Amino acid sequence: MTSVLYDAPGPKAKRRNVIFSIVFFVLLALLLFWVWRVMDDKGQLKWSLWEPFTTSQAWTTYLLPGLANTLKAAALAMVIALPLGAFFGISRMSDHRWVRMPSGAVVEFFRAIPVLLLMLFANEFFARYTDVSSEDRPLYAVVTGLVLYNASVLAEVVRAGILALPKGQTEAAQAIGLRKGQTMTTILLPQAVTAMLPAIVSQLVVIVKDTALGGVMLGFTELLNSRGTLAANYANVIPSFIVVAIVYIILNFILTSFASWLEGRLRRSKRSTGAVLGAEDMEELNPAAVGGSFGTGGEGGGLGGFGGITHTPKK
Repeated sequence: MTSVLYDAPGPKAKRRNVIFSIVFFVLLALLLFWVWRVMDDKGQLKWSLWEPFTTSQAWTTYLLPGLANTLKAAALAMVIALPLGAFFGISRMSDHRWVRMPSGAVVEFFRAIPVLLLMLFANEFFARYTDVSSEDRPLYAVVTGLVLYNASVLAEVVRAGILALPKGQTEAAQAIGLRKGQTMTTILLPQAVTAMLPAIVSQLVVIVKDTALGGVMLGFTELLNSRGTLAANYANVIPSFIVVAIVYIILNFILTSFASWLEGRLRRSKRSTGAVLGAEDMEELNPAAVGGSFGTGGEGGGLGGFGGITHTPKK
């Protein structure tokens, strides 16, 4: 099949693609074999280094509590950053300059600062000007840094998603007398959510991974920080890195899979069913109008008022 954006490969192209695929998998196999040989030579494949991960102590004492803190910080940051990003994204499109300009300044300011620097600033702020305990301070600092940075990024995602919609949507809403707030909440945002969802999910994945910055710099006991304690006790640095990486992969895969399912559900819910309405359906929608057109043998009987709609008698 040939389309405007894609030409179906011919016989030569198909053979070339097969050759490229074979070469790629051969190179990948060689790379994996080289990694396995190097790890074996360095003694990183000894069962004594991997055995702790088959026992419950390594998980219940180190990894699972760290994973719980990672999920806690990421969930708090998501819950706060999503509505905050939507608010600033919509504010940047306001007709009022006194709303649009400050919102743009806030978004551009926090989007330009590295998230790690925001965490460090937040940690110093909570240490100097609040009564937050030293135990809770790393969590507060991590969540604050993640919210400030990711809310500004999500604001641009929301703004771009809304601006990507056809102008006819706004014009049609204005034509039927909707105010701008009504147009945004009932017309534009519901349509833009589906288009924005992949970018939003990508940013949520970034939030999950950036919690590790708090563990490295602020002593926040998240998954990666807990791995360091486990590796110090069991002397298995490389295996612990590999296991934690697999946990991150599984966690983000679950998040992206849920988002893909949600996106598909939203797209299916917006499709028209294409159902043909019968006379009974029209009577339920507007009994007064239909009663005058569908007479029971009196004047005005027939289907002249509803062209194209076929009366289907009930069985």
